[in-house]
Amino acid sequence: MNIRFILVIGLFSSLPAAAQSKPPADVEKILQKHACLTCHQIDTRVVGPAYKEVARKKYKPEQIVALIHKPDPSHWPGYPPMSPMPQVPKEDALKVARWINSLTVSKK
Repeated sequence: MNIRFILVIGLFSSLPAAAQSKPPADVEKILQKHACLTCHQIDTRVVGPAYKEVARKKYKPEQIVALIHKPDPSHWPGYPPMSPMPQVPKEDALKVARWINSLTVSKK
């Protein structure tokens, strides 16, 4: 095995879990701009479900966009209703939705 590969793997595996699952910079900018991180985190339930929990629902990106613009509480029983976010541009919402769906991990 290549020594550089081993060093990179060792460095990456020593990072805290939050650093490993940080959103890409462009997505993080959108999440901050629209205050999404106030209620949602990647791995942890805050007010709303964690993004990885949303990913496990296997919604299509367009469904996530629709739920951002006009939330339906029946999709998330046990959570407080999310406020509608129609001000989030569809392009931004789609980028976030695709990123959320990238968080699914196939189980072997």
